[in-house]
Amino acid sequence: MSSWRSLILRIGEKSSEYGGIIDYKDHIDACFGVVRRELEHSEDEILTFLLQCSEQLPHKIPLYGTVIGLLNLENEELVKKILESTQKSLQDALDTGDCNKIRVLMRFLTVLMCSKVVQPSSLVVVFETLLSSAATIVDDEKGNPSWQARADFYITCILSCLPWGGSELGEQIPEEIERVMVGIEAYLSIRRRVSDVGLSVFEEINKIDKVHVEQDFVEDLWSRIQDLSKNSWKLESVPRPHLLYEAQLVAGKSHDIGPISCPEQPDTPGELSGVSFGRQKHEAELKYPQRIRRLNIFSASKTEDLQPIDRFVVEDRKECAACMVGLPVPFRYEYLMAETIFSQLLLLPQPPFKPIYYTLVIIDLCKSLPGAFPAVVAGAVRALFDRISELDMECRTRLILWFSHHLSNFQFIWPWEEWAYVLELPKWAPQRVFVQEVLDREVRLSYWDKVKQSIENTPALEELLPPKGVPDFRYGSEDDDKTEYTLSTELNGMVKGRKTARDVITWLEESVISVNGLDIALRVVVQTLLDIGSKSFTHLITVLERYGQVIAKICSDEETQITLIAEVGSFWKNSAQSTAITIDRMMGYRLISNLAIVKWVFSSSNVELFHTTDRLWETKEEEVSTRESLESKEALFARALEENEALFLSLYKNFSNVLMERLHETFGEKTLEPTGDSEAMVVDEEDTPAMETDKENGSSKRYHFRFNFFLAVKICVFSTCNFSALSYLCRNAGSGTEYIVEEKEQWCLSTLGYVKAFSRQYASEIWPHMDKLEEEVLTGSVHPLFRNAVYSGLRLHIDQ
Repeated sequence: MSSWRSLILRIGEKSSEYGGIIDYKDHIDACFGVVRRELEHSEDEILTFLLQCSEQLPHKIPLYGTVIGLLNLENEELVKKILESTQKSLQDALDTGDCNKIRVLMRFLTVLMCSKVVQPSSLVVVFETLLSSAATIVDDEKGNPSWQARADFYITCILSCLPWGGSELGEQIPEEIERVMVGIEAYLSIRRRVSDVGLSVFEEINKIDKVHVEQDFVEDLWSRIQDLSKNSWKLESVPRPHLLYEAQLVAGKSHDIGPISCPEQPDTPGELSGVSFGRQKHEAELKYPQRIRRLNIFSASKTEDLQPIDRFVVEDRKECAACMVGLPVPFRYEYLMAETIFSQLLLLPQPPFKPIYYTLVIIDLCKSLPGAFPAVVAGAVRALFDRISELDMECRTRLILWFSHHLSNFQFIWPWEEWAYVLELPKWAPQRVFVQEVLDREVRLSYWDKVKQSIENTPALEELLPPKGVPDFRYGSEDDDKTEYTLSTELNGMVKGRKTARDVITWLEESVISVNGLDIALRVVVQTLLDIGSKSFTHLITVLERYGQVIAKICSDEETQITLIAEVGSFWKNSAQSTAITIDRMMGYRLISNLAIVKWVFSSSNVELFHTTDRLWETKEEEVSTRESLESKEALFARALEENEALFLSLYKNFSNVLMERLHETFGEKTLEPTGDSEAMVVDEEDTPAMETDKENGSSKRYHFRFNFFLAVKICVFSTCNFSALSYLCRNAGSGTEYIVEEKEQWCLSTLGYVKAFSRQYASEIWPHMDKLEEEVLTGSVHPLFRNAVYSGLRLHIDQ
């Protein structure tokens, strides 16, 4: 790497290029000096590399802006080219909806304004272009309010620039920036407040979080910017190296930014129904996602020295661990950094990056800050564990996957004795299920004996370990059914003798099915082939490739495919991972249909496990991944769409059927309308009986409620359709006393949580079939809590 490239890339770092010392002025002087000398030979390369670094290392933009400001004093033409290239990149980003690029380039232009490269009034023109487009979008008559996500994004881009340049704009063009602020305030008065329905990490809205729920992200950022403005734009968390060169930079010529335009908004649907509005709203939110929803994991005392805007500045940085360790802020930020990382990891509907990214970042931070960050992460885990029953089902799964992977990188060390009490809880208690699932995932990442060793200080937890993952072959000895054992041995010999699939099919038809029937033939074939393929993943693939036609022949309809899945589950009953892998491969060879998997998942034996394990839903993920791979092949696209419709109809019908009876039994009939003020729940403590305890089999506690619990549930259902409030009531019905819901209630809550999570996770695939779902599934007879869980996952409001 040439020296000028290295200096530009490493500026602001404690690196060998700068003698291992961090001094912004020394870095800027050294970088500027080398770049200036190399311009004659490498001007185009320098220009391109500077812009690439500014986009990909946005935390260094103030440093790059200052270097460009110094270059502007000697080479205005180069700086004009930088601005022209930036303007073109910004326009391209606006046209394509590249949100991150728009945000970064807007900050870059703001910093260039601070370095006297860009005219302040020209930057305001860019702001007002975005502001005008945003105001038009949310106008009910001229715009398309279903695309408010784009409008909100434009406004947040403007507001996000102000911590970096609000002071200079206020000093140089106070009237113009005030006009922008007034315009934003007017926009906020006509936009719809964005509800977090379906996207809340915690189901519960408690006193700690309530203040943060009263504002959505745009309103929250606006209030922080207002506070910053009242504080004369003083902010220590944003580096301002240009001030070191203020006397020099003021002599430079400021340039105008070329004109930009915002893309036209999509046409409003001809028939603006709730579904059509929701479909366009979902499309807009996919393209212009909201920013992170802040998790308040730690007490306020951990971040008490922060200004309101400081949190936003730190959260706005998405750099890797090496950069995060040395963020240029004057306060300790380990707790804020942890909250930011977990906020992104648990962000709904999906995190900005793949979950493995956050795993690596946390690992690197623990190694880079060994005296501070591991304890902070452990504190975050404990805090989240304490509220695990309130955690969204999808977030709970993400936390399990992250935590087990994290521990696997640190010798599986954890003070398990702290959580030994979960063994005293019912098998369906969320905290017990969490520990059980973490241990299960650890075994998958390592091996059973290693994980057992990691809990040796709490040996009782071995009860929650999964069985050792050995197959359970039905014909392992001659003591088993002699007829089937003999057939299995004969089939095994045919496979080892390299008989073709055609030969095996002929044998089955002539010697097995005709004599013993299809059920025995299916059982023998599946068990025997799985046993041959159980040695490794390669063995499984080889068996399916050679003899998949045999399985397809005897499992040609949905019912036999369900039996096939059941046999796979029986053979691999000690290994949920192997079950999921085998089913996934069979789907890849089209031996099992999506609909067969749905029916198997909703079989009576599996339904009873919905609240005690996540393992059944792994097959759901595999079936959708296969469907997505089909959709990527144009020739099969129409077929995939047809399969999708049948899949979703079957899935939601099954969900509705298994929930209907239990919901009515647990939460009452939907026709019982509440009376009086639905916003208030009247509690008469004088007339309520004293708390009583009912111990059933020593594992479940049941308390009489201090208020009319079922009336409160109906209020939630009929007045606000608030599933979060329902979940809150079920967990807090003990009125200040420790309360564990009964098994039937936990089953309902868990299953509704899966409905919401599935609807949210695959919303893009569900929306094209929403009219059909409304017509055939979400009818008037469906239980309102089920309908509400679906709508909540799709972020579809009842009044839309």
